[in-house]
Amino acid sequence: MPSLSPRRLCLFNTTTGAPLREMTFLTSILAVRLNRKRLVVVLQEKTYIYDSNSLSMLDTIDTVPNLKGLCAFSPSLEGCFLALPASTAKGAVLVYNVMELQLHCEIDAHRSPLAAIALSSNGKYIATASEQGTIIRVHLVSEATKSYSFRRGTCPSTIFSLSFAPSLQLPDILVATSSSGSVHIFSLGFETNQRTKMSGSFLGSILPYSVNDALDPAHHHVLHNAVSAGVRSYAVVRKVDKVADSSSSEIASCRNIPSLSTARTSLHGAWSVNSTLWQSFQVMRKPHDTFNGRTSIERSCCNT
Repeated sequence: MPSLSPRRLCLFNTTTGAPLREMTFLTSILAVRLNRKRLVVVLQEKTYIYDSNSLSMLDTIDTVPNLKGLCAFSPSLEGCFLALPASTAKGAVLVYNVMELQLHCEIDAHRSPLAAIALSSNGKYIATASEQGTIIRVHLVSEATKSYSFRRGTCPSTIFSLSFAPSLQLPDILVATSSSGSVHIFSLGFETNQRTKMSGSFLGSILPYSVNDALDPAHHHVLHNAVSAGVRSYAVVRKVDKVADSSSSEIASCRNIPSLSTARTSLHGAWSVNSTLWQSFQVMRKPHDTFNGRTSIERSCCNT
């Protein structure tokens, strides 16, 4: 049926539910991203950028074959970036300024091809994982420099999703899900002092880059067996709250509430974090298929 064609994009008014416009492409649509100013449509070898209001085409990006429709989009108008794979042989990522319609940078993040990409909502950070799935790297977009390296584990695993928390003045939180069935939560904000000490130390200066990179400290919490191993899952941090820490006035604390969605279950949990401890204190399971907005978009795009 034409109405169910994977080449057809329908735009709706979310208030009234009325259809606004239909767009048809030559090949299947693999991903769609949208904010108030820009509409991005990702195909296998092309990415189209439109004005969200007039739907006039602004630019076309020729890409390497992108069979999975990998992409990341930061919706902030002040830092609106689009990230796409830049190579099929290694983990290089192309970062494009969607508002200025120009290439921002290209980052060589991994030796293996990319498996997952995520941009923070304000466009400050980009997180990447390769098909190896052992190291997750975070780069500062403005300078295209590596800021963090987090070790997910020592055994290869498929990274299903990466997601940043919607924090503004609180430390940035990164959540990853993988084929192992575990959820990994990393804190970016607490690493600055430790990383500075490490890079400025004698040991940090003489170690090769690859070794120094692996020793980069991580505030890392793992929720084991969150879903069955092999079940594709996607996590989104829904909320981050500042928490008063009576034990130390010098240590910032926050509580982040992630949602984990799969084709079988929805898992909602809350974690409390400070500079020395992650503590899981609430877990609820629902035995039905539940998706929040961002998660369902990513799942739909990847399954198209």
